[in-house]
Amino acid sequence: MTSEPAAPEPLLLTGRVVLPGGVVEDGVVVVEGDRVAYAGARAEVPGWWTDLPSPDDLPDGLTLLPGLVDVHCHGGDGGEFGPDGESARTAARHHHRCGTTSIVGSLVSAAPDVLLAGAAALAPLVEAGELAGIHLEGPFLSTVRCGAQDPGTLLDADLDLVDALVAAGGGGLLHMTFAPERDPSGSLPAALSGHGVVGSLGHTDADHATCARALRAVLGGGVRGGLPLVTHLFNGMPPLHHRAPGPVAAALGAAARGEAVVELIADGVHLDGATVQLVFDTVGPTGIALVSDAMSASGLAEGDYTLGGRTVQVRGREARLADGGSLAGGVSTLLDQVRWCVTELGIDLADAVTAAAHTPARALSLEGVGSLVPGSRADVLVVDRDLRLVRVLRHGAWL
Repeated sequence: MTSEPAAPEPLLLTGRVVLPGGVVEDGVVVVEGDRVAYAGARAEVPGWWTDLPSPDDLPDGLTLLPGLVDVHCHGGDGGEFGPDGESARTAARHHHRCGTTSIVGSLVSAAPDVLLAGAAALAPLVEAGELAGIHLEGPFLSTVRCGAQDPGTLLDADLDLVDALVAAGGGGLLHMTFAPERDPSGSLPAALSGHGVVGSLGHTDADHATCARALRAVLGGGVRGGLPLVTHLFNGMPPLHHRAPGPVAAALGAAARGEAVVELIADGVHLDGATVQLVFDTVGPTGIALVSDAMSASGLAEGDYTLGGRTVQVRGREARLADGGSLAGGVSTLLDQVRWCVTELGIDLADAVTAAAHTPARALSLEGVGSLVPGSRADVLVVDRDLRLVRVLRHGAWL
Protein backbone atom coordinates (compact mmCIF):
# COMPACT_ATOMS: atom_id res chain seq x y z
CA MET A 1 0.00 0.00 0.00
CA THR A 2 1.43 3.38 -0.98
CA SER A 3 0.83 6.53 1.01
CA GLU A 4 -0.29 9.82 -0.46
CA PRO A 5 2.51 12.38 -0.87
CA ALA A 6 2.60 14.91 1.95
CA ALA A 7 1.01 18.26 1.21
CA PRO A 8 3.57 21.07 0.89
CA GLU A 9 4.01 23.25 3.94
CA PRO A 10 2.18 26.57 3.85
CA LEU A 11 4.44 29.41 2.73
CA LEU A 12 4.53 33.06 3.79
CA LEU A 13 6.02 35.67 1.43
CA THR A 14 6.55 39.23 2.55
CA GLY A 15 7.20 42.49 0.75
CA ARG A 16 5.39 45.11 -1.24
CA VAL A 17 2.33 43.33 -2.73
CA VAL A 18 0.51 44.32 -5.91
CA LEU A 19 -3.20 43.62 -5.39
CA PRO A 20 -6.19 44.30 -7.68
CA GLY A 21 -6.97 47.48 -5.74
CA GLY A 22 -3.43 48.84 -5.63
CA VAL A 23 -0.11 48.30 -3.88
CA VAL A 24 0.25 47.33 -0.21
CA GLU A 25 3.67 48.49 0.95
CA ASP A 26 4.01 46.15 3.95
CA GLY A 27 2.25 43.08 2.64
CA VAL A 28 2.04 39.33 2.89
CA VAL A 29 1.05 36.50 0.54
CA VAL A 30 0.23 33.17 2.18
CA VAL A 31 0.30 30.08 -0.04
CA GLU A 32 -1.30 26.76 0.87
CA GLY A 33 -0.74 24.02 -1.70
CA ASP A 34 -1.33 25.44 -5.14
CA ARG A 35 -3.60 28.28 -3.96
CA VAL A 36 -3.28 31.72 -2.44
CA ALA A 37 -4.83 31.64 1.03
CA TYR A 38 -4.28 35.30 1.90
CA ALA A 39 -2.89 38.40 0.19
CA GLY A 40 -2.90 41.76 1.90
CA ALA A 41 -1.43 43.85 4.69
CA ARG A 42 0.96 42.16 7.11
CA ALA A 43 -0.89 43.76 10.03
CA GLU A 44 -4.09 42.00 9.05
CA VAL A 45 -2.76 38.46 8.59
CA PRO A 46 -5.20 36.25 10.50
CA GLY A 47 -4.58 33.44 12.94
CA TRP A 48 -1.68 31.03 12.93
CA TRP A 49 -0.39 32.21 9.54
CA THR A 50 1.68 34.81 11.40
CA ASP A 51 3.93 31.96 12.60
CA LEU A 52 4.62 30.53 9.14
CA PRO A 53 8.23 30.38 7.99
CA SER A 54 9.30 32.43 5.00
CA PRO A 55 12.09 31.52 2.56
CA ASP A 56 15.47 32.40 4.06
CA ASP A 57 17.16 32.98 0.70
CA LEU A 58 15.13 36.05 -0.35
CA PRO A 59 16.61 39.52 0.22
CA ASP A 60 14.74 42.49 1.62
CA GLY A 61 13.05 45.15 -0.48
CA LEU A 62 11.07 42.75 -2.65
CA THR A 63 7.80 43.19 -4.53
CA LEU A 64 5.28 40.38 -5.04
CA LEU A 65 3.30 40.33 -8.29
CA PRO A 66 0.69 37.93 -9.62
CA GLY A 67 2.00 35.60 -12.30
CA LEU A 68 1.69 37.34 -15.66
CA VAL A 69 -0.71 36.23 -18.41
CA ASP A 70 0.36 36.40 -22.07
CA VAL A 71 -2.44 35.77 -24.55
CA HIS A 72 -0.32 36.23 -27.71
CA CYS A 73 3.06 34.49 -27.89
CA HIS A 74 4.72 32.49 -30.66
CA GLY A 75 7.81 31.09 -28.95
CA GLY A 76 11.03 31.55 -26.99
CA ASP A 77 14.41 30.02 -26.12
CA GLY A 78 14.60 28.56 -29.62
CA GLY A 79 11.20 26.88 -29.35
CA GLU A 80 8.13 27.73 -31.41
CA PHE A 81 4.46 27.01 -30.95
CA GLY A 82 3.61 24.76 -33.87
CA PRO A 83 3.45 21.12 -34.92
CA ASP A 84 6.56 20.14 -32.90
CA GLY A 85 5.30 19.50 -29.40
CA GLU A 86 8.74 19.42 -27.78
CA SER A 87 9.66 22.73 -29.37
CA ALA A 88 6.43 24.18 -27.99
CA ARG A 89 7.28 22.90 -24.50
CA THR A 90 10.67 24.62 -24.71
CA ALA A 91 8.96 27.90 -25.53
CA ALA A 92 6.40 27.56 -22.75
CA ARG A 93 8.99 26.75 -20.12
CA HIS A 94 11.10 29.73 -21.14
CA HIS A 95 8.25 32.13 -20.52
CA HIS A 96 7.24 30.39 -17.29
CA ARG A 97 10.78 30.87 -15.98
CA CYS A 98 10.62 34.53 -17.02
CA GLY A 99 7.45 35.22 -15.04
CA THR A 100 4.67 34.53 -17.54
CA THR A 101 2.99 31.77 -15.57
CA SER A 102 -0.05 31.56 -17.89
CA ILE A 103 0.65 31.56 -21.61
CA VAL A 104 -1.52 31.14 -24.68
CA GLY A 105 0.44 29.59 -27.55
CA SER A 106 -0.03 31.41 -30.85
CA LEU A 107 0.10 29.86 -34.31
CA VAL A 108 0.89 32.05 -37.32
CA SER A 109 -1.02 31.61 -40.56
CA ALA A 110 -0.07 28.52 -42.52
CA ALA A 111 -1.58 25.98 -44.88
CA PRO A 112 -4.63 24.28 -43.34
CA ASP A 113 -2.85 20.97 -42.78
CA VAL A 114 -0.03 22.73 -40.93
CA LEU A 115 -2.48 24.66 -38.75
CA LEU A 116 -4.39 21.48 -37.95
CA ALA A 117 -1.16 19.72 -36.99
CA GLY A 118 -0.13 22.69 -34.85
CA ALA A 119 -3.43 22.80 -32.99
CA ALA A 120 -3.27 19.04 -32.41
CA ALA A 121 0.28 19.31 -31.06
CA LEU A 122 -0.62 22.08 -28.62
CA ALA A 123 -3.77 20.41 -27.31
CA PRO A 124 -1.90 18.04 -24.93
CA LEU A 125 0.05 20.99 -23.50
CA VAL A 126 -3.23 22.72 -22.71
CA GLU A 127 -4.57 19.54 -21.13
CA ALA A 128 -1.42 19.24 -19.00
CA GLY A 129 -1.56 22.87 -17.87
CA GLU A 130 1.65 23.86 -19.65
CA LEU A 131 -0.38 26.24 -21.81
CA ALA A 132 -3.49 28.18 -20.87
CA GLY A 133 -4.84 27.78 -24.40
CA ILE A 134 -4.27 28.25 -28.11
CA HIS A 135 -4.45 31.39 -30.26
CA LEU A 136 -4.74 31.32 -34.05
CA GLU A 137 -3.36 34.46 -35.67
CA GLY A 138 -5.13 33.88 -38.96
CA PRO A 139 -5.42 32.58 -41.58
CA PHE A 140 -8.38 34.89 -42.34
CA LEU A 141 -6.22 38.02 -42.56
CA SER A 142 -5.68 40.90 -44.98
CA THR A 143 -2.85 40.52 -47.48
CA VAL A 144 -2.48 44.32 -47.40
CA ARG A 145 -1.78 44.29 -43.64
CA CYS A 146 -0.23 40.83 -43.27
CA GLY A 147 3.00 41.97 -41.59
CA ALA A 148 5.23 38.93 -41.16
CA GLN A 149 2.42 36.52 -42.06
CA ASP A 150 2.93 34.60 -45.30
CA PRO A 151 0.44 36.19 -47.74
CA GLY A 152 0.26 32.95 -49.69
CA THR A 153 -1.47 31.24 -46.76
CA LEU A 154 -4.20 33.84 -46.16
CA LEU A 155 -7.82 32.91 -46.92
CA ASP A 156 -11.36 34.14 -46.80
CA ALA A 157 -13.30 32.85 -43.80
CA ASP A 158 -13.97 29.12 -44.02
CA LEU A 159 -16.34 27.81 -41.35
CA ASP A 160 -15.55 24.17 -42.12
CA LEU A 161 -11.89 24.92 -41.44
CA VAL A 162 -12.86 26.62 -38.17
CA ASP A 163 -14.77 23.47 -37.13
CA ALA A 164 -11.76 21.31 -37.95
CA LEU A 165 -9.32 23.58 -36.09
CA VAL A 166 -11.50 23.62 -32.99
CA ALA A 167 -11.69 19.83 -33.07
CA ALA A 168 -7.94 19.50 -33.57
CA GLY A 169 -7.29 21.79 -30.61
CA GLY A 170 -9.33 19.56 -28.32
CA GLY A 171 -11.22 22.45 -26.80
CA GLY A 172 -8.04 24.44 -26.17
CA LEU A 173 -8.64 27.13 -28.81
CA LEU A 174 -9.38 30.39 -26.96
CA HIS A 175 -9.18 33.15 -29.56
CA MET A 176 -8.67 33.71 -33.26
CA THR A 177 -7.42 36.83 -35.03
CA PHE A 178 -9.35 37.71 -38.17
CA ALA A 179 -9.78 40.62 -40.56
CA PRO A 180 -13.49 41.41 -41.02
CA GLU A 181 -13.05 42.08 -44.76
CA ARG A 182 -12.07 38.40 -45.15
CA ASP A 183 -15.49 37.48 -43.75
CA PRO A 184 -17.85 38.98 -46.35
CA SER A 185 -20.89 37.10 -45.04
CA GLY A 186 -20.27 38.30 -41.49
CA SER A 187 -20.82 34.78 -40.17
CA LEU A 188 -17.41 34.16 -38.58
CA PRO A 189 -17.96 35.84 -35.17
CA ALA A 190 -21.07 33.75 -34.49
CA ALA A 191 -19.31 30.59 -35.65
CA LEU A 192 -16.40 31.27 -33.31
CA SER A 193 -18.62 32.11 -30.34
CA GLY A 194 -20.57 28.92 -30.96
CA HIS A 195 -17.35 27.05 -30.26
CA GLY A 196 -16.51 29.18 -27.22
CA VAL A 197 -13.76 31.00 -29.14
CA VAL A 198 -13.23 34.76 -28.77
CA GLY A 199 -12.84 36.71 -31.99
CA SER A 200 -9.79 39.01 -32.16
CA LEU A 201 -9.80 41.82 -34.70
CA GLY A 202 -6.45 42.31 -36.41
CA HIS A 203 -4.26 42.35 -39.51
CA THR A 204 -7.03 44.30 -41.19
CA ASP A 205 -7.33 47.14 -43.71
CA ALA A 206 -11.07 47.56 -43.14
CA ASP A 207 -12.72 50.90 -42.43
CA HIS A 208 -14.08 52.11 -39.10
CA ALA A 209 -17.68 51.04 -39.68
CA THR A 210 -16.69 47.51 -40.71
CA CYS A 211 -14.39 47.07 -37.72
CA ALA A 212 -16.90 48.51 -35.25
CA ARG A 213 -19.58 46.17 -36.61
CA ALA A 214 -17.25 43.16 -36.27
CA LEU A 215 -16.38 44.05 -32.66
CA ARG A 216 -20.08 44.37 -31.82
CA ALA A 217 -20.72 40.98 -33.39
CA VAL A 218 -17.99 39.35 -31.29
CA LEU A 219 -19.25 41.07 -28.15
CA GLY A 220 -22.77 39.94 -28.91
CA GLY A 221 -21.59 36.33 -28.91
CA GLY A 222 -20.81 36.65 -25.20
CA VAL A 223 -18.10 33.97 -25.20
CA ARG A 224 -17.75 32.63 -21.62
CA GLY A 225 -18.14 36.17 -20.28
CA GLY A 226 -14.99 37.31 -22.09
CA LEU A 227 -14.46 40.33 -24.33
CA PRO A 228 -13.43 40.85 -27.95
CA LEU A 229 -9.70 41.35 -28.38
CA VAL A 230 -7.87 43.61 -30.81
CA THR A 231 -4.62 42.00 -31.92
CA HIS A 232 -1.58 44.23 -31.26
CA LEU A 233 -3.33 47.58 -31.67
CA PHE A 234 -1.70 49.90 -34.26
CA ASN A 235 0.43 47.08 -35.71
CA GLY A 236 -1.05 45.31 -38.73
CA MET A 237 -3.65 48.00 -39.46
CA PRO A 238 -3.83 51.47 -41.06
CA PRO A 239 -2.86 54.37 -38.79
CA LEU A 240 -5.45 56.59 -37.17
CA HIS A 241 -6.42 59.51 -39.42
CA HIS A 242 -8.90 62.23 -38.51
CA ARG A 243 -10.93 61.63 -41.69
CA ALA A 244 -10.32 57.88 -41.87
CA PRO A 245 -10.42 56.66 -38.26
CA GLY A 246 -10.27 53.00 -39.25
CA PRO A 247 -9.65 50.06 -36.90
CA VAL A 248 -7.71 52.08 -34.32
CA ALA A 249 -10.62 54.39 -33.49
CA ALA A 250 -13.10 51.50 -33.51
CA ALA A 251 -10.89 49.57 -31.09
CA LEU A 252 -10.20 52.47 -28.74
CA GLY A 253 -13.87 53.43 -28.64
CA ALA A 254 -14.95 49.87 -27.83
CA ALA A 255 -12.26 49.49 -25.16
CA ALA A 256 -13.17 52.83 -23.56
CA ARG A 257 -16.77 51.60 -23.27
CA GLY A 258 -15.65 48.33 -21.70
CA GLU A 259 -16.67 46.39 -24.83
CA ALA A 260 -13.22 45.20 -25.97
CA VAL A 261 -9.63 44.72 -24.82
CA VAL A 262 -6.77 46.02 -26.94
CA GLU A 263 -3.45 44.21 -27.07
CA LEU A 264 -0.33 46.37 -26.85
CA ILE A 265 3.25 45.24 -27.52
CA ALA A 266 4.93 47.61 -25.06
CA ASP A 267 8.52 46.70 -25.88
CA GLY A 268 9.79 50.08 -27.10
CA VAL A 269 10.01 48.72 -30.65
CA HIS A 270 6.49 48.08 -31.89
CA LEU A 271 5.11 51.26 -30.33
CA ASP A 272 6.51 54.58 -29.21
CA GLY A 273 6.26 55.16 -25.49
CA ALA A 274 3.97 58.16 -25.95
CA THR A 275 1.56 55.93 -27.87
CA VAL A 276 1.48 53.38 -25.06
CA GLN A 277 0.96 56.15 -22.50
CA LEU A 278 -1.88 57.60 -24.61
CA VAL A 279 -3.73 54.28 -24.63
CA PHE A 280 -3.34 53.89 -20.86
CA ASP A 281 -4.67 57.42 -20.42
CA THR A 282 -7.55 56.87 -22.84
CA VAL A 283 -8.66 53.33 -22.10
CA GLY A 284 -7.16 52.50 -18.72
CA PRO A 285 -5.52 49.24 -17.68
CA THR A 286 -8.81 47.31 -17.60
CA GLY A 287 -9.03 47.73 -21.37
CA ILE A 288 -5.42 46.79 -22.17
CA ALA A 289 -3.69 43.42 -22.47
CA LEU A 290 0.07 43.68 -22.73
CA VAL A 291 1.33 40.89 -25.00
CA SER A 292 4.82 39.78 -25.94
CA ASP A 293 4.11 38.52 -29.48
CA ALA A 294 7.44 36.83 -28.77
CA MET A 295 9.02 34.53 -31.34
CA SER A 296 11.62 31.81 -30.93
CA ALA A 297 14.53 34.25 -30.42
CA SER A 298 13.15 35.53 -27.11
CA GLY A 299 15.86 34.93 -24.51
CA LEU A 300 18.57 34.24 -27.10
CA ALA A 301 21.35 36.22 -28.77
CA GLU A 302 21.19 38.15 -32.02
CA GLY A 303 21.07 35.99 -35.12
CA ASP A 304 18.82 34.46 -37.73
CA TYR A 305 15.73 32.54 -36.65
CA THR A 306 12.44 31.40 -38.17
CA LEU A 307 8.79 32.26 -37.64
CA GLY A 308 6.30 30.07 -39.42
CA GLY A 309 9.01 28.95 -41.81
CA ARG A 310 10.12 32.50 -42.70
CA THR A 311 13.62 33.77 -41.89
CA VAL A 312 13.74 36.43 -39.19
CA GLN A 313 16.82 38.51 -38.40
CA VAL A 314 17.17 39.59 -34.77
CA ARG A 315 19.33 42.65 -34.18
CA GLY A 316 19.21 44.32 -30.79
CA ARG A 317 15.61 44.34 -29.60
CA GLU A 318 14.16 44.08 -33.12
CA ALA A 319 13.05 40.95 -35.00
CA ARG A 320 12.45 41.61 -38.70
CA LEU A 321 11.81 39.47 -41.76
CA ALA A 322 14.95 38.97 -43.80
CA ASP A 323 12.75 39.48 -46.86
CA GLY A 324 11.16 42.92 -46.70
CA GLY A 325 12.12 44.01 -43.19
CA SER A 326 8.67 43.80 -41.61
CA LEU A 327 8.60 43.43 -37.82
CA ALA A 328 8.18 39.72 -37.10
CA GLY A 329 7.04 39.45 -33.52
CA GLY A 330 9.14 40.44 -30.53
CA VAL A 331 11.87 39.18 -28.25
CA SER A 332 10.69 40.66 -24.93
CA THR A 333 8.84 38.99 -22.10
CA LEU A 334 5.83 40.42 -20.30
CA LEU A 335 7.92 41.31 -17.27
CA ASP A 336 10.25 43.26 -19.57
CA GLN A 337 7.21 45.21 -20.72
CA VAL A 338 5.92 45.87 -17.21
CA ARG A 339 9.37 47.16 -16.26
CA TRP A 340 9.55 49.41 -19.36
CA CYS A 341 6.09 50.83 -18.71
CA VAL A 342 6.88 51.62 -15.09
CA THR A 343 10.51 52.76 -15.25
CA GLU A 344 10.58 54.44 -18.65
CA LEU A 345 7.03 55.72 -19.08
CA GLY A 346 6.07 56.37 -15.47
CA ILE A 347 2.95 54.20 -15.65
CA ASP A 348 1.67 53.18 -12.22
CA LEU A 349 2.95 49.74 -11.20
CA ALA A 350 -0.51 48.44 -10.32
CA ASP A 351 -1.84 49.61 -13.71
CA ALA A 352 0.99 47.94 -15.63
CA VAL A 353 0.47 44.69 -13.71
CA THR A 354 -3.28 44.83 -14.29
CA ALA A 355 -2.64 45.08 -18.04
CA ALA A 356 -0.15 42.20 -17.94
CA ALA A 357 -2.16 39.86 -15.74
CA HIS A 358 -5.73 40.61 -14.67
CA THR A 359 -7.10 42.14 -17.89
CA PRO A 360 -5.87 39.45 -20.32
CA ALA A 361 -7.14 36.74 -17.97
CA ARG A 362 -10.53 38.43 -17.79
CA ALA A 363 -10.73 38.92 -21.56
CA LEU A 364 -10.42 35.17 -22.14
CA SER A 365 -12.23 34.12 -18.95
CA LEU A 366 -9.16 32.36 -17.55
CA GLU A 367 -10.20 31.44 -14.03
CA GLY A 368 -8.03 31.73 -10.95
CA VAL A 369 -5.11 33.59 -12.54
CA GLY A 370 -4.02 37.18 -13.00
CA SER A 371 -4.63 38.48 -9.46
CA LEU A 372 -3.37 37.77 -5.95
CA VAL A 373 -6.65 37.05 -4.17
CA PRO A 374 -7.69 34.22 -1.83
CA GLY A 375 -8.48 31.11 -3.84
CA SER A 376 -6.48 32.13 -6.89
CA ARG A 377 -3.77 29.87 -8.22
CA ALA A 378 -0.46 30.29 -6.41
CA ASP A 379 1.39 32.01 -9.24
CA VAL A 380 3.63 34.65 -7.67
CA LEU A 381 6.56 36.64 -9.01
CA VAL A 382 9.20 37.90 -6.61
CA VAL A 383 10.99 40.93 -8.07
CA ASP A 384 13.52 43.40 -6.70
CA ARG A 385 13.37 47.19 -6.46
CA ASP A 386 14.17 47.48 -10.16
CA LEU A 387 11.46 44.96 -11.12
CA ARG A 388 14.10 42.37 -12.01
CA LEU A 389 13.01 38.80 -11.47
CA VAL A 390 14.24 37.05 -8.32
CA ARG A 391 12.06 33.91 -8.19
CA VAL A 392 8.91 32.46 -9.76
CA LEU A 393 6.28 30.44 -7.91
CA ARG A 394 3.99 28.61 -10.35
CA HIS A 395 1.14 26.35 -9.20
CA GLY A 396 2.56 26.64 -5.69
CA ALA A 397 6.03 25.34 -6.63
CA TRP A 398 9.24 27.27 -7.17
CA LEU A 399 10.61 27.11 -10.70
